[in-house]
Amino acid sequence: MSQENVEVTERFIDAYNRRDVEAMLADLDPEIEWHSGITSLGGEDGTFLGYEGFRAALRDVYEALGETHIECSEIRDLGNRIVTIGRFHVRGRESGAGTESPWAAVADFKGSKGIRIRSYFNVEEALEAAVRSE
Repeated sequence: MSQENVEVTERFIDAYNRRDVEAMLADLDPEIEWHSGITSLGGEDGTFLGYEGFRAALRDVYEALGETHIECSEIRDLGNRIVTIGRFHVRGRESGAGTESPWAAVADFKGSKGIRIRSYFNVEEALEAAVRSE
């Protein structure tokens, strides 16, 4: 199952970069729990639940940021958990200013669907979280 989860992760990132929300949802469990890593989204902790929560989070991101792109440099297969490491590139919609940051995500799978995704802008923190919650 884990190779399938790697393929799902690759497909999901590709869909994210194309802003294809429906393709992303196809790889997520209806009870998806997404911790965005951007605490200004979704209240205090940036957590979104279910398909509607996920859609709302992406609407917020797309409204604030003219461009977003995930550059994936590594995918670590931990069985029912995947750690993705790379860089997050953004450009503000209003300002046009661009920036990039280290980025990582820890995704847990139920079958071949993502059930929980936690995004981080600190790779070491993501790696520690992946080990802690195993």
